Amino acid sequence: MQQDFSLADCDVVGFDLDHTLCRYHLPQSARLIYDSFAHYLVTEKGYDEDLLTLAPDSLDFCCKGLVLEIEEGSFLKLAEDGTVLRASHGTKSLTSEEILETYGRREWKHFNTVSGMVSRSAKYYLYDNYFDLPGALLCARVVDSLDQHDGQKKYDFWKDMVAAIQHNYKITAFKEDCGMYFPEVKSHPDKYLQRCPESVKKWLKQLKSAGKILLLITSSHSDYCRLLCEYILGSDFEEYFDIMITNALKPGFFSHTPNQRPFRTLENDEEQEALLSLDKPGWYSQGNATQLYELLKKMTGKLDPKVVYFGDSMHSDIFPAHHYSNWETVFILEELLEDKVTLPAETESEPLEKKGKYEGDQLTAPYFVSKQWGSFFMDRLPGLENAEETLVRTWSCRCISTYSTIAIPSLEAIADLPLDYRFPRFSSNSSGTAGYYPSPPRELLPNEESVTMK
Repeated sequence: MQQDFSLADCDVVGFDLDHTLCRYHLPQSARLIYDSFAHYLVTEKGYDEDLLTLAPDSLDFCCKGLVLEIEEGSFLKLAEDGTVLRASHGTKSLTSEEILETYGRREWKHFNTVSGMVSRSAKYYLYDNYFDLPGALLCARVVDSLDQHDGQKKYDFWKDMVAAIQHNYKITAFKEDCGMYFPEVKSHPDKYLQRCPESVKKWLKQLKSAGKILLLITSSHSDYCRLLCEYILGSDFEEYFDIMITNALKPGFFSHTPNQRPFRTLENDEEQEALLSLDKPGWYSQGNATQLYELLKKMTGKLDPKVVYFGDSMHSDIFPAHHYSNWETVFILEELLEDKVTLPAETESEPLEKKGKYEGDQLTAPYFVSKQWGSFFMDRLPGLENAEETLVRTWSCRCISTYSTIAIPSLEAIADLPLDYRFPRFSSNSSGTAGYYPSPPRELLPNEESVTMK
């Protein structure tokens, strides 16, 4: 495979919506998501009212890449070979000794399953995007609360957590003003949403003028998608895309067959009968990548059109698009901004990171780096006090270089580049840092030589 990647070589450019095209004000949206779920648990399921209050620094617990052992009430951060790097029971961190005693220096018991398909199951849940993360903090606090009152060995709060998520995000919630989440975003979009920068809007138009087919594929329902797109792109947002697919139910969109997940048309945001095939561009609901690809062949006149898909979730976007559809994937990773978080604006480097570009949330971002969980990319293996420390890559970091073509902090970071710009891509024979643009996370740089890739 060639060593570089260019948008100029792609026929089709697809985008996820939430946290990809639409960026959120993270501290505000995290708090809203937490409150939405907590309110349901307290009022509908009788959980402790203390869950409704949050200490200012408690969002520090949120960190992408954590795995919750559902019945044990424990959170794990995994190394690329599946050993446990850090762990907590509820919100309480385990010491190195406790980690070694509980998990040993060996592969976590479900690692084979989770790493094979970047999956979730009845036994564990993988937290990998900003919509999920506040739920991790809530689950951890539920465990703390249950321990205080009952001292349980096995936990069964998960069914209530799923009910809280469904109550707030179900397909009819937006229309019915149900739950806390949608009514609040509807009333105060400016508090939670960031408008799309002009550079990104211009870039989308440029892609279209260059003959690219533009897709929007989001698991959000059509009514919420419309609210977001009107706010971030303007009332003419539909003109940016050839095909819009809402309620896509990813990752199933990529893995399911046409029979399992047919496309449906929409009327007034209500899904209509299933379509036998996808014949023309337009706005659709649900669906599957197989029939979409057939339409893309017709639209491009090519037997094998090349598709690139931009997304922020390894579980829902990047892994399935790569694994099932063999698409190129661009991973949106706000953690790549972490180097900028503490820099005063005037010392920022100029070229593409225009001064002040991220000023808005630069210093208030709640979890680019969690003090409790450390770097998203690297960590030290837990050892006994006198043992020499070994730095290793995290499992999340390995997934990036395995399933993404390139990783970028935001669309804005590449919007000013010419369309034929050639990005070095991740590949097994490169250093594992080649695909990060504009530069690799600093944790991966100084230790480049001493870190062995598995």
